[in-house]
Amino acid sequence: MQGLAEELRRLVAEARTAQDWGAPADYIPELAKVDPEQVGVAVCLADGQEIGAGDADVPFSIQSISKVFSLAAVLGRLGDDLWRRVGREPSGTAFDSIFLLEQEQGRPRNPFINAGALVTTDALLGGREPRQALSEIMYLVRAAAEDDDIHIDKAVAESEKATASRNTSLLYYLKSHDNLRCPPEMVLGTYAHQCAIEMTCHQLARSGRMLAMIPGAPAMISSHRARRINALMMTCGQYDGSGNFAFRVGLPGKSGVGGGILLVAPGRASIAVWSPGLDGYGNSKVGTWLAERIADYTGWSVFAP
Repeated sequence: MQGLAEELRRLVAEARTAQDWGAPADYIPELAKVDPEQVGVAVCLADGQEIGAGDADVPFSIQSISKVFSLAAVLGRLGDDLWRRVGREPSGTAFDSIFLLEQEQGRPRNPFINAGALVTTDALLGGREPRQALSEIMYLVRAAAEDDDIHIDKAVAESEKATASRNTSLLYYLKSHDNLRCPPEMVLGTYAHQCAIEMTCHQLARSGRMLAMIPGAPAMISSHRARRINALMMTCGQYDGSGNFAFRVGLPGKSGVGGGILLVAPGRASIAVWSPGLDGYGNSKVGTWLAERIADYTGWSVFAP
């Protein structure tokens, strides 16, 4: 699709003129070092074409985008039993908030806020060693992307563990409500390493093909499960900015505080955008703008007639 390739290049060039790129996640020291004035995009189309523009080959920490893969892995292992421990509703609060967890007796609203992701990681561990759980996630990510050159950035993982006071608090609160099976320190270490998976836009877009159910994509999950995960991405994938993102973009998406966003146009494309500077919700500022422009250009919004 030559027109789309040209449009992506044009949009990246326009994005580079931004006056406000947002700010990297400074509460994770390794992420605070990243130059915010970077932007990349990659699109995998249903006909097998792959298009990229800007800094699409620069690796970045996917952070909370990894929650999509851990959720897929746990649902494959436990099925709907997970929903006894985690809800499926938008939170309307910050991704690391403890407020609703207190109100709702230790059952997180959804698997994409930190409390819900920690329960998901605990379920993935299931009494196993962290390396086994991490190997399962890495196998899923690499197989979905058809690329073994995807790794965990250990410096980011250690930086995240060292500054994880709030996540530690969430874990002990979950434990106090009997919604944690493994030791909190084990869950925290596994979660930090999961979030520190490093990918490029091209790799991330390829991994998202399984959710877009693109013909020829690796058959990692069923269409039924992909539809359920896409629904959660639409309603909960951008934290308390999910409604605004749905309004502006109209595609299921999952953000990460590393500045990446994975987007799904069901049956049409898998899209990855990246720019490290974040907005007030913790989502990529320029990346959200870019996602909106791509959706407008292609007409891929799930709400389009």
